[in-house]
Amino acid sequence: MTIELPVEAVSGKPLIDPFGRAIAYLRVSVTDRCDFRCVYCMSEDMTFLPKRDLLTLEELDRLCSVFVDHGVRKLRITGGEPLVRRDIMTLFRSLSRHLASGALEELTVTTNGSQLARYAAELADCGVRRVNVSMDTLDPDKFRAITRWGDLDKVIRGIDAAQAAGLSVKINAVALKGVNEDEIEPMLEWAHGRGMDLTLIEVMPLGEIEPDRIDQFLPLSRVRASLLDRYTLEDLPDRTGGPARYVRVKETGGRLGFITPMTHNFCESCNRVRLTCTGTLYMCLGQEDAADLRTPLRASEGNERVSQAIADAIARKPKGHDFVIDRGRNRPAVGRHMSVTGG
Repeated sequence: MTIELPVEAVSGKPLIDPFGRAIAYLRVSVTDRCDFRCVYCMSEDMTFLPKRDLLTLEELDRLCSVFVDHGVRKLRITGGEPLVRRDIMTLFRSLSRHLASGALEELTVTTNGSQLARYAAELADCGVRRVNVSMDTLDPDKFRAITRWGDLDKVIRGIDAAQAAGLSVKINAVALKGVNEDEIEPMLEWAHGRGMDLTLIEVMPLGEIEPDRIDQFLPLSRVRASLLDRYTLEDLPDRTGGPARYVRVKETGGRLGFITPMTHNFCESCNRVRLTCTGTLYMCLGQEDAADLRTPLRASEGNERVSQAIADAIARKPKGHDFVIDRGRNRPAVGRHMSVTGG
């Protein structure tokens, strides 16, 4: 049921969903394009959106600013690969004003690291303090096989540049059965040895891809049990705004995160929504329901219609997703690829 609010009453109001969760975190996909083709994320021959369908950087800034006005405290810029979008740093520079004013607590980015060497210092100048780098292996050949096109050395140079610029780096690794499960311990040691968190992520059933996801899926409950043979894992209350549950690895002193949408979903505390580069708002990563924000954005110079559209959308935010991976359901839970929604 849609909650109808007078347009003039919406502006500035906090965004509270039907389950009492305050929406304080917006993930913004600025492009569906990427310079990698990771096997769990994209098909090798992707058809990307025509550029005319994308919001301009000015429009993305305007939408983000409306969300900030409604109580969003954390913005994460994603893609595709966000740093391949032309002139992307103009968006970071513009959004940094909300950090300066105190309206925004954090501006972050998730990247594959391919462009970090080029942009790390400028990101830091814009007030970015943390970056997530998606990297699933330390083996150069395996890295190229997973990403199809990626260069591991280039990503490592990007991580070097990010740390040199003072950015905190977290490594995100998708756990892939038969691919990198034997590398989780070495990656943990490597990341913690460099002062970086490592977060492990279960494969999610988003979009049609060539491999069968049941063949990719590695339950993190099994990974955690295996790690306990060698490490002491101490549960932490830490939250970074996202879905990860963290432990402290006593032997390394570093943090290890688990994102488990399949074996233990994280929906009960979800405070996130996702905005695509076309102005479509998804209230849940694992549901198809969405709201068009581009039309009201372009219909008026004021933001009242956009605010109303956002309020209406948040009133439909579901309690959780319906992700399933099994042999009997050999199709994605939703048809769009992760690169469309924003990782």
